[in-house]
Amino acid sequence: MAFTSSASPEFGSLRSDDDHWDIVSGVGYTALLVAGWRAVHAVSPQPLVRDDYAKLFITASQDPYLAGVLADPGTSVDETAFPRLYGVQTRFFDDFFNAASAAGLRQAVIVAAGLDSRAYRLEWPDDTTVFEIDLPKVLEFKARVLDGHGATPKARRREVAADLRTDWPTPLQAAGFDPREPSAWSVEGILPYLTDDAQTTLFARIGELCASGSRVAVGALGTRLDHGRLAALEAEHPGVNMSGSVDFSALTYEPKFDTAGWLAAHGWAVDPVRNTLELQSGYGMTPPEVDVKIDGFMHSEYITAVRL
Repeated sequence: MAFTSSASPEFGSLRSDDDHWDIVSGVGYTALLVAGWRAVHAVSPQPLVRDDYAKLFITASQDPYLAGVLADPGTSVDETAFPRLYGVQTRFFDDFFNAASAAGLRQAVIVAAGLDSRAYRLEWPDDTTVFEIDLPKVLEFKARVLDGHGATPKARRREVAADLRTDWPTPLQAAGFDPREPSAWSVEGILPYLTDDAQTTLFARIGELCASGSRVAVGALGTRLDHGRLAALEAEHPGVNMSGSVDFSALTYEPKFDTAGWLAAHGWAVDPVRNTLELQSGYGMTPPEVDVKIDGFMHSEYITAVRL
């Protein structure tokens, strides 16, 4: 299976320190693309997670490429590689929040929330508040789609319209976040889109807001997508590329920030770092050859840590 996107997301050739996007342009479109992969994974024979809201976002976006993917998602191991790998990533963060809830944490913060639907999907304890941080246009799109379908969050959901490159802690606390109480934070898939300095600032601010016992989960399928190696992989595994016309190299930086090392040096107890293949094994899966090859050049990394 191979689709050619007729959509025209505005990726541009270079990132800038003050660029902006909505759900069909720039970095925002990657959230829509990943939602498409989650939707494909949800209809697979044995999904690790089911995000039934994901397809609603694709339909509402009227993106022709992703509509084509959902109409003909493919069934081979190669064709479902990226949906499967993002199923693994989604499960990792689902498990993280479920464990944090079981440990008594009642504040959850989803950084760069995009089209994350966990406030609606997960079974949160009654007194939990989920804070979602993202740009206004992204949050507006998500709310419009879910409200239009009568979706109801399973926790108190608070939108925090802010850019991670600006002062987002102020609106977060204005939305009701209490830094005196422990909290659980997800930083999912966003780091490659931030410079080293921006990543340092992000985690410093998170640390300042986290009481003892707070938890953080950080992870991404890869730090950068090498299109040359992906093209070589696709020649051997036809149909594996389900990214359409997205040029990740125009959207990401090449950060050298050592997340686990920084956290360990700044008051966090860091668990052993895992990759996609290790997560799959933990879920009782045997990673197929194509997944091993993808991880070989995308270098996935998943981290959990507790604030001391």
